[in-house]
Amino acid sequence: MRTLISTAFVSLDGVVEAPGGEPGYRNSGWTFKDMEFLPEAFEIKGREQQEATAMMMGRVSYEAFSQVWPGMEDFTDYNAMPKYVVSTSLAEDALVSNWGETTILRSLDEVAALKETEGGPIIIHGSATLNRNLSDAGLIDRYHLLVFPLLLGAGKRLFSDTDKDTQKLNLVEHEAYSNGLQKNVFDVVR
Repeated sequence: MRTLISTAFVSLDGVVEAPGGEPGYRNSGWTFKDMEFLPEAFEIKGREQQEATAMMMGRVSYEAFSQVWPGMEDFTDYNAMPKYVVSTSLAEDALVSNWGETTILRSLDEVAALKETEGGPIIIHGSATLNRNLSDAGLIDRYHLLVFPLLLGAGKRLFSDTDKDTQKLNLVEHEAYSNGLQKNVFDVVR
């Protein structure tokens, strides 16, 4: 069985929208504004590329990342690995040709079936809606969260507000940095 890992930059109040400067959000680029950059706080991002064997994202994140990431040297490991896009609307002919093997999954049932196959961890990038749906369906196994000391108010959130049973998490790695950033790695308790 494969491990599904959600990785996110998240504000203290749970917002994950536009951390890198994507247009259309009032606080776009919040991860780098007025924040001292500490390379050690982002070590987990390099480790993710080394440990993951595939990448998953929703349609909106795929459309954004596929235009930028294939040419970025910082993402060479991600560029080489298979990608899964979870979307009911993305057409096969909309897939880019310069970003490696990409498979469209049309449902959460297909994600669940993928998890049952042989292979290593699958990392989920961006994809706020997909993250909420996968979490609500009990399909995420681990969270890699870099929590920023910010309250952003409005914006897309990592977790839904669906009324559901308590989901317990086990903190397996954590660190706080001098700039206020916190790394929290949680395994989902089954």
